[in-house]
Amino acid sequence: MSDAAMPKEQTLHDLYRDHRGWLESWLRRRMGNGCDAADLSQDTFLRLLASSQRIADLQEPRAYLLTVGKRLLSNFYQRRSLEQAYVAALASMPDECAPSPEQRWLLLETLQALDELLDGLPRAVRRAFLWSQLEGLNYQQIAERLEVSERTIKRYMAQAYEHCLLVDL
Repeated sequence: MSDAAMPKEQTLHDLYRDHRGWLESWLRRRMGNGCDAADLSQDTFLRLLASSQRIADLQEPRAYLLTVGKRLLSNFYQRRSLEQAYVAALASMPDECAPSPEQRWLLLETLQALDELLDGLPRAVRRAFLWSQLEGLNYQQIAERLEVSERTIKRYMAQAYEHCLLVDL
């Protein structure tokens, strides 16, 4: 292990030791589930470890951890909402048309990957892109749904396509 890596790991260790319990409690209060809160708490520290943010430079570590935790919590609820919509759609299908468990798993993984791919886009841009790609709506129909101009939808779609092309998977 290099000397340069040692301080970051030690600082991360201290940050984890000092703030994990607090972050997990905060998440548990919002989620009502200790297991999911523990997972998101761990994910928060993993994001910090993987980021370019120098841990030693954090002036307000709890504020930083809270910001990352809120983003992960938002992603968690978006993913759960997506999964619930998928399960509801499956329940409304006749049994002979329902996908196998393996197909369901693949579909859920694909939906999650799509959700992660579009993460970071504004809500209206995401909706426009999904309506276009999944429901086959044209720009005029999307504009009517979002109550904006067709020109705005064209900008939204360009933004979504650019995001998809530039995202680092």
